Amino acid sequence: MTITRIVTRNGTRAIANDWYPGTLPESVSIDPSAYVGSSQSFVRYRSERPVGALIAQGASLCDATSLDVGPDGLVRIGEYALVTAARIVCDAEVEIGPYALVSWDVVLMDTYRGRAEAPRPVRLGRNSWVGFGACILPGVTVGEGAIVAARSVVAADVPAYVVVAGNPARIVRSLGGHAGERF
Repeated sequence: MTITRIVTRNGTRAIANDWYPGTLPESVSIDPSAYVGSSQSFVRYRSERPVGALIAQGASLCDATSLDVGPDGLVRIGEYALVTAARIVCDAEVEIGPYALVSWDVVLMDTYRGRAEAPRPVRLGRNSWVGFGACILPGVTVGEGAIVAARSVVAADVPAYVVVAGNPARIVRSLGGHAGERF
């Protein structure tokens, strides 16, 4: 994978050699060592914040990922995190921690659009993994080193260093934490 090269095309920011003829919003901050596959990821991006998306050093936002970010939304993708073909729905804040892995068809949502409920931030901890087709619901924090199994629906916080699976997701296994901790 190569880093993303941002160019100016017709007075707007764009990704060099992008297969999609879109633009890159001004409020998207991409570290020079990060990779963004296509500007198509930003078709539903509407953040009005000075920085509404922050893609950190060495992070990858691969093709087919959709950032559906509302006017007050902020998406943070941490150092060396990998997001591939996921859908991020954000009206407040979605944070993907450093070294996290988010697989294809994952939905991370901090809001139930169309309902009176206020958005609640979603956070994925450092080195957490989210398997394909999983759904992380509003207000959920996935702890450091935790694994969310494929097709799981996560409606409550996930502690660090556990594996959760199912609908609703439940702890199915404990993993060793720092210095041999067990849960």
